[in-house]
Amino acid sequence: MIDPARLRLIVITDGGLAAPRSVESVVRLALKAGAPAVQLRQKEASASELLPTAGRLRGLCHQHGALFFVNDRLDVALAAEADGVHLGPDDLPVAAARRIVPPGFLVGYSTDDPAEARRALDEGADYLGCGTVWPTGTKADAGEAIGPEGLRQVVEAVPIPVVGIGGITSERAGAIATTGAAGCAVIGAIMAADDPADATRRLLAPFV
Repeated sequence: MIDPARLRLIVITDGGLAAPRSVESVVRLALKAGAPAVQLRQKEASASELLPTAGRLRGLCHQHGALFFVNDRLDVALAAEADGVHLGPDDLPVAAARRIVPPGFLVGYSTDDPAEARRALDEGADYLGCGTVWPTGTKADAGEAIGPEGLRQVVEAVPIPVVGIGGITSERAGAIATTGAAGCAVIGAIMAADDPADATRRLLAPFV
């Protein structure tokens, strides 16, 4: 089972929000400030476009002892020798992914439903992303906000780590911690931050 401390904060990439800075420069600042995990998310990119970025980010993460995940694309995650992949309901099923990944490869899954969380656990998910906790503009398919109480219900349904996502800021991270979640996953709170290092430290603080 993955150490929940390694999921206290997952920094999810977004080139548009990071601009005019590069994604790599923002990620580097977050890693130096202690971010324990990074997820490459670039929905519209092809595998050939994603792979070089994945390789560079994996290198950065491993220099800092952080985990590196790829969103949705198991093929890219495996080719880049990532630590894991994060899957959603429209992606390859967790059970199918588990059959073809190497030992120790991490598989995350997104759900805000306790029953589906238990199914994902049975299929071999190592951790869950749960939300959207608060309304967010960075995920077009986020659905209705479930609030901290909805997150708590998923946390209590499974023994694996659950990470809250959606509308999370440094001011709201404390509310995530009170649900028993292992940590939070954020996009705008770091990618769009004037000071990504300070934002990282503030987001981590409630989970120390």
